[in-house]
Amino acid sequence: MKRLNVGLIGAGRMGAFHGETIANRLPQATLYAVADPVPGAAEKLISQLNVNTKAYTDPMELIQDPGVDAVVIASPARTHASNVLAAIKNGIAVFCEKPMAVNLTEANEIVEASEERNVLVQVGFNRRFEKGFKAAHTEIASGKIGTPQLLKSTTRDPKLNRAETIPEWTIFLETLIHDFDTLMYLNPGAKPVEVYAVADALIRPDLKAKGLLDTAVVTLKFDNGAIATTEANFQAVYGYDVRAEVFGAEGMITAGGIRESSMTRYNQNGVSFDTCRYDQDLLFDAYVAELSSFVDCVIHQKPVLATAEDARWALKIALASIESVKSNLPIKLDQHILV
Repeated sequence: MKRLNVGLIGAGRMGAFHGETIANRLPQATLYAVADPVPGAAEKLISQLNVNTKAYTDPMELIQDPGVDAVVIASPARTHASNVLAAIKNGIAVFCEKPMAVNLTEANEIVEASEERNVLVQVGFNRRFEKGFKAAHTEIASGKIGTPQLLKSTTRDPKLNRAETIPEWTIFLETLIHDFDTLMYLNPGAKPVEVYAVADALIRPDLKAKGLLDTAVVTLKFDNGAIATTEANFQAVYGYDVRAEVFGAEGMITAGGIRESSMTRYNQNGVSFDTCRYDQDLLFDAYVAELSSFVDCVIHQKPVLATAEDARWALKIALASIESVKSNLPIKLDQHILV
């Protein structure tokens, strides 16, 4: 069977991880090319991976390379939409890190273009590929806990790094976007109808005037009656904390955690265990599984598990959250055009 030639756009932190996965962990794929506009970045990653791969500084040149079968986009968030659209227009299957887009005009264009041209687009909502979250979804979808009534989703990053460089509204567009998708994933078939959000700069209050919000809580109401809350914070000193809970009419499901392993320490100091401090440690298997699934879907022409439409819904919630923070009011999703 022909291996899938994958082009990688973005050689930064996440791009490097995905590049290593494509090169070394996916038997059905080949890392065919790497593109990064930073001079030497693509070559540096290729050298680190010790692979014979093309290097580009212009992502468009990679997308237009006739040898590329699919692209993985791990460039900065504000460049995602243009790269995705370029790939779609060239008929190339796309895996894109979240967020797929940062406004609804771009998101709508991607959804419409992918449907019109029948091009596969998968978005990097990694929790859909984490074993615990997948098992939770299966249990809930099969009715094991009855109709979901209360949902929670949490993302707490271990450390606030380079705070001065974080773009405005990142906590909604790049962090809580995972939680918004998680809440929809764990409330199958339901759609959000109202959003209310509060946010502040509690870690770095000195940066609030520059647009940094490092702590947020969002409440959502769904059309099946369920009420959900999600929260994010950029500095949990105890580790990288990703969890979810769904309470239903006939029981409750929890997923996620923070442990580095199942080992628990008992000694004179009490009971303790080691925690993960990095997303690529806590979600290593999920990051690999999402790309493995993408490659399999492209080769066998199967539907992806995290679609452009899923990404559009998560973005709608993120944009409604931003509007809610600005207005200090609940936002009804069917009454607002969010662009």
